[in-house]
Amino acid sequence: MRLHHAGVSVPDLDRSLQWYCAALGLTPGFRFEVPPAGLRGAFALGDGGTGVELLEMAGAAPGAAKADPPSANAIHGFNHVCFHVTDLDAAYDRAIAHGAVAVWDPRQSPEPGMRMAYVTDPDGNLIELVAPAPVTLTGPAQAQPAPGAAGGGTDG
Repeated sequence: MRLHHAGVSVPDLDRSLQWYCAALGLTPGFRFEVPPAGLRGAFALGDGGTGVELLEMAGAAPGAAKADPPSANAIHGFNHVCFHVTDLDAAYDRAIAHGAVAVWDPRQSPEPGMRMAYVTDPDGNLIELVAPAPVTLTGPAQAQPAPGAAGGGTDG
């Protein structure tokens, strides 16, 4: 089993679809309407078809504010959408350049070997970005010459 998508209720479907694609590098996917429910939707897809289903419903009310991870964790239910990216700093900068609100700048994640950052979309929905932390060497790496190679033999 793998995650297919996460649904996010938005007040303006067209604006949100454009933002998720421009700011996060997603691709517009399937669009649909359910007129009896006053619902319109569209997918913004990432690698492998996983993505976000953006949903606009006539008369929908704003949800509880989730301005940062601690406040989101204080409310039961879904609290953020997370995207795995290749370059965390570049993805964060791109989102900010497209109007995302900075929440937590790139930093070490509690998950070993990962870095994370948080932003909100223009409607205040919390978004996490994660990427592998750069691999660092713990000591100086020195190549050892092969025996008999220049600088690798004995003196004399």
